[in-house]
Amino acid sequence: MGSTATMIEVMNLTKRYGKFAAVDDLTLHVRAGEIFGFLGINGAGKTTTLKMIAGVLRPTSGSVKIGGFDIQSDPTKAKALFGYIPDRPHLYNKLTAREFLYFIADLHRIPADAIEKRIDTLLRDYGLLAWQDELVEGFSHGMKQRLATCGGLLHQPKVLIVDEPMVGLDPHGAKLLKDSLKRYAAEGMAVLLSTHSLSVAQEVSNRLAIIDRGRIITTGTFDEIRARSGTKHDDLEKVFLELTTSVYPDQILEGP
Repeated sequence: MGSTATMIEVMNLTKRYGKFAAVDDLTLHVRAGEIFGFLGINGAGKTTTLKMIAGVLRPTSGSVKIGGFDIQSDPTKAKALFGYIPDRPHLYNKLTAREFLYFIADLHRIPADAIEKRIDTLLRDYGLLAWQDELVEGFSHGMKQRLATCGGLLHQPKVLIVDEPMVGLDPHGAKLLKDSLKRYAAEGMAVLLSTHSLSVAQEVSNRLAIIDRGRIITTGTFDEIRARSGTKHDDLEKVFLELTTSVYPDQILEGP
């Protein structure tokens, strides 16, 4: 599959709860070998979108394809292609870190002769090797986040969907994750990254989308978004604040 192949294709995705549209006619695509930053304020629809892309939540309308496979009509093939790291990962507290990864390996039917080396590599890469035989219930939030990341990468997916990965990570853990995401993309993985950390998004993303009230208000490279917004700021945070403030003209922040 070429480096420009579309690995995530979202078309006219909508999720309604009664009359309220949490996600409204959203379309985006993520290519192999790129990190796509997905940004928005709280309640904008980011996590709902990611859950639909991952097949955790059924859309009201629209479609999602992963590597060409529809997440609703062909979920087994679609889900085999991606790793999903949610913002609040559910881990089994009474398992050790290594037992948890064995469980994930069984779910993905990873060949037994490949499991040990793969688990060792991930535990080492994410600083958990010394804790591999400790129960998950004793882990800090940051350690749980790193273990969930190991689980999402265990089957060597071609697509990685990540929701707020920096929450609870110390500076070393955050740097490790940023460096890892860049490396995965360089190796051809498609990464969809939802984060509140705009500096991280600006640092690692090839393209970006900003969602507000369930709709994408702009998408493209940082330079494209900046040019479209008419601002000369070099800081994504300032561009983001200008764009999202313009959506709420009656809520412009005032001084004390």
